[in-house]
Amino acid sequence: MRKSPLFVLFITIFFDLLGFGIIIPILPIFTKELGAADWQVGLIAAIYPIMNFLFAPFWGTLSDRHGRRPIILISVFITAFAYVVFSQANVLWILFLSRLLSGIGSANISVAQAYIADVTNPAERAKSMGLLGAAFGLGFVFGPTLGGYLKSISAPGQVDMVGFVAAGLCVANLVAAYFFLPESLKEKKADARFNFRVVTGIIKELRKPTIRELMWINFIFIVAFMLMQMASSLMWKEVNGMNEAQIGYLMGYVGVATAVVQGLLVGRIVKRWGESRLLFIGSLFTMAGLALLPVGDVAWFLGFQLLGLLCLALANGCITPSISSLLSKYANPDQVGHTLGVNQSFGSLARAAGMAMSGFLYGINFRFPFFSGVALMGIALAVSLVFRKASH
Repeated sequence: MRKSPLFVLFITIFFDLLGFGIIIPILPIFTKELGAADWQVGLIAAIYPIMNFLFAPFWGTLSDRHGRRPIILISVFITAFAYVVFSQANVLWILFLSRLLSGIGSANISVAQAYIADVTNPAERAKSMGLLGAAFGLGFVFGPTLGGYLKSISAPGQVDMVGFVAAGLCVANLVAAYFFLPESLKEKKADARFNFRVVTGIIKELRKPTIRELMWINFIFIVAFMLMQMASSLMWKEVNGMNEAQIGYLMGYVGVATAVVQGLLVGRIVKRWGESRLLFIGSLFTMAGLALLPVGDVAWFLGFQLLGLLCLALANGCITPSISSLLSKYANPDQVGHTLGVNQSFGSLARAAGMAMSGFLYGINFRFPFFSGVALMGIALAVSLVFRKASH
């Protein structure tokens, strides 16, 4: 395995997620400062995953045709420009445009996954995919803290410092990738076909045996995770009386745990149990974590939260890199980037669905999002068993 390119790729994804994490904690507040209504706050937040949904397979297919390196460079440049636009946002339409461009540029995760598939052998692939998960975790640990600090020292209604810092990170990322990231694709597929009909592409992939099961497991896991992510913040504040700083510490704990699990443990557990078994184990961890979070009383509350969140970090470490690795193995060799891109788009739909369901279920009872996630992961558990039988 070529260590240097993977390290540069790790830095690329880390800076992508760090920039994203910087924006996340301040976006709703800033949107309201610009005079947005509640529905506009949701719309501006939603445009990011929608663009991820539309452009992940586009970037993936484009990388099959022209190579991974140029697509990574172009997408990082678009993201840097998006943050410059964000820094100048003083009306809602500029803010909306900045999030739209950022969603387009950041949809390059499928290209990063395809790059890893190019430069690793099948036995090492899940471990290398875990590096992306570690980059995600670290980005979400440091990003929100930095973003909150930068917004606190900025003038009211201004985010120029936040935008310029995020853009600067992307520029540093672009320079590093330009000088140190070699091309990974040995044979470019000049006949790789573009498919702008994303829904049609998802349906086509879902008709393929083994690919279908993997994509559904990923979809269900993301929905369950989003159910937890939105409801937990509300529960911690409204039910358990935590303040925003304490909630941030728990979120940081999840990020640290995820980074450690995916960066240090994934390779070892894959060698011991294999990717297909990890899907089953990860589903069990998810069910345990979701069940633990909403049941702690005041005396045992923190212990339940730490244990439940640790289970979810372990689940993420088992499921996410295993899905990416298995998809790269079972996909058509000429369409690895496209298949991974379609999976990312399907995952974007899952994020939107999970967030929408979470708010509705939380309004009925604060425990419903968590227990609904447990039920959904029971389905994923059954699908993982079907996959294991079909792949052996």
